[in-house]
Amino acid sequence: MGFSQLRLLLVEDDEQLATRLSDRLRTAGFAVDVARSREEGEAWPDMDKIAAVVLDLGLPDGSGMDLLAHWRDRRIASPILILTARDSWQDKVTGLNAGADDFVVKPVRFEELLARLHALLRRPADNRDPRLVEGGIALDPLTREATVDGEPIALSKQEFRLLHLFMRKPGQVLSQGDIVEHLYDLESQRDFNAVEVLVSRLRRKVGKGRIRTLRGQGYRFER
Repeated sequence: MGFSQLRLLLVEDDEQLATRLSDRLRTAGFAVDVARSREEGEAWPDMDKIAAVVLDLGLPDGSGMDLLAHWRDRRIASPILILTARDSWQDKVTGLNAGADDFVVKPVRFEELLARLHALLRRPADNRDPRLVEGGIALDPLTREATVDGEPIALSKQEFRLLHLFMRKPGQVLSQGDIVEHLYDLESQRDFNAVEVLVSRLRRKVGKGRIRTLRGQGYRFER
């Protein structure tokens, strides 16, 4: 499964690199939060809503390895990709043994980093095919294409994000709060009314019966 619609946490103290990388990731469809220190990463308020972490090891107030160990001790299960200038095999082994899911050495082409993120985010489903297929809808996070009963549909970036979220959690009830938490980074303006409008627009494109409204609870994507 890809996560073109969900949130990443980038832990990087280099302001220019963090800005450049987060901008490119947002262009690729992710919502991105940025932490600039080990302390900020340890105190991050909603790690359960983070789809994946890109972690630098050289932080101003400590080691990224320690932050990685802290998260794993707290049973944070999000995939963690180490992005670092350290290129020794010892660092790689240490990082992987500490609970990292991948280890990438700077400088790295953005396209490779993006591909590695998609690979990590597909891994829990043990599925080599990045596409999601549910109820006659197929969605490809890499090409950002979607079809309904074999026919292509045009989706805005937010519609694509929402459909991807629904298709990752078929049959589960998602409240407006759940949707807002997953689709917007912490600095974005969050409007619950916008969720209702977004669901309505998406429903018109994928079919009314595929997204059910449960009054007082939220929405459910029907298989």
